[in-house]
Amino acid sequence: MSKLAMFTLARRAISKKCVRRFLRDESGATAIEYAMIASGIAVAIAATIVSLGSSVKGLYSNVLTAMK
Repeated sequence: MSKLAMFTLARRAISKKCVRRFLRDESGATAIEYAMIASGIAVAIAATIVSLGSSVKGLYSNVLTAMK
């Protein structure tokens, strides 16, 4: 077997090993899960602010007129 053929086989084996290791790696999945949780919390906060916005504005208006 020539040196080029051996080099090609070795390179192919290393590539397969790297691809397998990449496919089994789940460390990035945790970060994605945390990002999804954080975005869900942000949506819930935004929805609460929008739904309570007018009543809170009225409350502050009442406080402002009482302080005058």
